[in-house]
Amino acid sequence: MMANNGPRISVIGIGKLGSPMVAVFASKGYHVIGLDINKDFVELLQKGIAPVYEPRLQELITQYKKNIEATTDYYKAISLTDITMVIVPTPSDSDTEFFSNDYVLNTMKAIGQVIKSCNKYHQVVVTSTVMPGSTGGIIRDVLEASSGRKIGCLDSEIGLAYSPEFIALGQVIHDMLNPDFVLIGESDKRIGDALQHLYSKRSDKQLVLFRRMNFVNAELTKIAINTYVTTKITYANMLSELCENIPDADADTVNVAIGSDSRIGNKYLKGALAYGGPCFPRDNRAFAALAKSLSCNALLAEATDQLNNYQAERLVNICKKIAVICTVDKIQPSKTKVGLLGLSYEPSSPVTECSPACNLANKLVLDFDVTAFDPLAMSAAARICDKRVTFANSVDELVCGDLDILLITTAASCWKNIYFNQTRKKLLYIIDCWKLLNKEEIEQNNRYVRIVLLGNGNSIKGLNDVGASVRKLTVRNNEFQNGHAQRRVLVAGGAGFIGSHLARRRKQGQS
Repeated sequence: MMANNGPRISVIGIGKLGSPMVAVFASKGYHVIGLDINKDFVELLQKGIAPVYEPRLQELITQYKKNIEATTDYYKAISLTDITMVIVPTPSDSDTEFFSNDYVLNTMKAIGQVIKSCNKYHQVVVTSTVMPGSTGGIIRDVLEASSGRKIGCLDSEIGLAYSPEFIALGQVIHDMLNPDFVLIGESDKRIGDALQHLYSKRSDKQLVLFRRMNFVNAELTKIAINTYVTTKITYANMLSELCENIPDADADTVNVAIGSDSRIGNKYLKGALAYGGPCFPRDNRAFAALAKSLSCNALLAEATDQLNNYQAERLVNICKKIAVICTVDKIQPSKTKVGLLGLSYEPSSPVTECSPACNLANKLVLDFDVTAFDPLAMSAAARICDKRVTFANSVDELVCGDLDILLITTAASCWKNIYFNQTRKKLLYIIDCWKLLNKEEIEQNNRYVRIVLLGNGNSIKGLNDVGASVRKLTVRNNEFQNGHAQRRVLVAGGAGFIGSHLARRRKQGQS
């Protein structure tokens, strides 16, 4: 699609979200100029190469390259366009947990200086997540001061809006094209109308829901949505642990029923790993910090954060229960070997920022030998994982190795096709955190594989029973075969399925 006669768009910041935004607008026929201070990103985009990895990004850039430019020059980017999208980082302050506006303010100064020298109307849209009060406060002040113009006046030559994206890395392009709704905080009706028209054209949906409001309400909406979602995820994980300690209870069954209530819904209501990534954790903490700064109660957000941090400890404890069984199964004492499938915070993304899998690996390595694999995030994970964590070169290398425990830590559909070494002679326990595997089929076809389901009372309670039985293993009698002593181990209760196997292994080590 060639560039249309619509507004020309500049995107400031062509990283994880900015590059997809450039590509999506270009795919809808808009001429887009991407700007970044990172010269490498700019050079790549100029050559038609995606600066970052994101599904479908390279495809769109290649197909609509004629609609895309890239530069480090603010004057070119602003003077040649009508609308500027600002999508620069707003890192969390380590002391206050508030989002820093430094990059946004520097961008506003540069934009304002160009607008000051141009005699035309220009619209500036803040897409970066900011704290409530920022857009109508210091961001507006800096833009007005640097441009010499007033925002929102009847005859104003500048418009300001706050319009964040609701996306997940790994599906950014899909989410931009198919929004649940579009949030617009506007300085005036003119820019609000312009953005509503622009986003309607960008969407693949025939009918797009818009929520238009003032700046502060839009800013609150952004972090409040993410905080609510984190609470829902954490609730599901709390329920999952509860079910693990009740015979015959199953969290998935309960969650499906709960989600059938229209007041609740099924989205994000699934017990699995902790939430992570560049948005959820920090937005939740920022929401709590905002409440505290206003002398309001923040207990719900704080409890959500605490329970989320606990999820890694919960999984470590499950691994320790399995390790008791594995220790008895060993001929020679050694550390239990644990593998992790998936290290990014999302299966289709290489991003490991606040990755629950990497956090789990760093806790597991204190007690176990840990090896991990991820098809996209190995190099990023290596920078944040404990140096004692080792990395496999492939799924097969990890799964067919000498593991005792395997954790499936991302919901990648490719894990459903895992190949198991048919020659293995010791048990492999798979903790299927995302319920991807067919437990009955795999256990039936693989004698030495056991699937452990999170949130399942019988699955986790079975581990408790086996562990208790293993600790009470006693030698009941001796039998002699072929002139050698054979020791028979009697295993009670839930441990019966591994009893004869343990007996053979103990015999090999003691005869």
